[in-house]
Amino acid sequence: MADETCQSPYMAKITGEEEYVYVWTLGMEGVGDGSDKIVTVDVRSGSPTFGKVVDVDSVGGRHEAHHGGLTDDRRHYWVSGLDSNMIFLFDIASDPANPKLVKTINDFEAKSGGVVGPHGAYALPGRMLISGLSNSKKTGQTALVEYTNDGDYIATHWMPTADNPMGAINGEKADGYGYDARVLPRRNVMLSSSFTGWENYMRPLGEVVNDPEAMKKFGGSMVLWDFHARKPRQVFEVPGVPLEVRWAWGVDHNYAFTSTALTSEIWLVYEDENQKWHAKSVGKIGDPAKLPLPVDISLSADDSTLFVDSFMDGMTRVYDVTDPHSPKLIYEKKIGSQVNMVSQSWDGKRLYYTSSLLANWDKGGEDNEQFLKAYTWDGKELTPRFEIDFLAAGLGRPHLMRFGSSALYTY
Repeated sequence: MADETCQSPYMAKITGEEEYVYVWTLGMEGVGDGSDKIVTVDVRSGSPTFGKVVDVDSVGGRHEAHHGGLTDDRRHYWVSGLDSNMIFLFDIASDPANPKLVKTINDFEAKSGGVVGPHGAYALPGRMLISGLSNSKKTGQTALVEYTNDGDYIATHWMPTADNPMGAINGEKADGYGYDARVLPRRNVMLSSSFTGWENYMRPLGEVVNDPEAMKKFGGSMVLWDFHARKPRQVFEVPGVPLEVRWAWGVDHNYAFTSTALTSEIWLVYEDENQKWHAKSVGKIGDPAKLPLPVDISLSADDSTLFVDSFMDGMTRVYDVTDPHSPKLIYEKKIGSQVNMVSQSWDGKRLYYTSSLLANWDKGGEDNEQFLKAYTWDGKELTPRFEIDFLAAGLGRPHLMRFGSSALYTY
């Protein structure tokens, strides 16, 4: 199987190689139509349009395109805007080479009770879990929001805070921030991470870094939830903004990785032999003093290797994590002047990278490279497969990637 790793365990799996990569792309003023869009790239080996853009679907306007995800049946691709709070539902099943916008949710803030900055869209059975980044006051207090696959609001689950720990162990350390949220069904746990509020992520990065008060407004915690009850069980102190959550896939691997953006560390959240949960730093990423700013991570399907991207130095690093408590750096490569997202095929043979972080955080001038780059991975090195210059193509700033295959819909 060659499905993308690090997805919800509730999702249908692709058999064979992925055929298309769907790239959620930020619009740029003066570049093409200037709007956010889904860019579909043909990655079928031997195709006459291999490595080429085969479809572009604009949503109109700039919404700060960021994250999203596929429904459990993979028939719809949910993507959202951190600034406008709009969520766009694309049908990718009817014609996988030509996604179609079929619904727009424009009342997320009102329906959720004041959550803004819809971030991830994580597949649950018949539902989508949307992690928020902020609230109507534009601070970091936020929540997880559930919808049906048809786009109907179900419930809002607010993050615990020190003032309202909701019964969580170590709840006095809860800060209310959110970012990613992912589930380990067999242990009935969900793990959420933390970032910052609208007041920071919509400001230029240089301003934020040079504002001591703004730098105090970042998350430094992760929350372990009782998944079925949707109740926080335990709060972990994880200083330095833990972002992406990646659960291991092994049947007896009860642990997850994250990386901290501001302190440049790999953290492990794990269950011990007494069924107690812990969080600890297990390694450094580059030189923390130079603020490489680790962003996206990808764990291989066999739980043996962890790919870690760092935005500021444009590097991807590969760690041997067969012993999750002691990662070992085995490879590193500069992808570009900046790099953000990494998506890995299930068989571990292909990697895809995009460049954009946030519109106001991307680099300027010649360093503002905007690309999709594809590589093969043989376990020892990355070999270029193809690349697309999104600026030259008039597309914008590429961010989130998801995979598709027509073979899913031919039953």
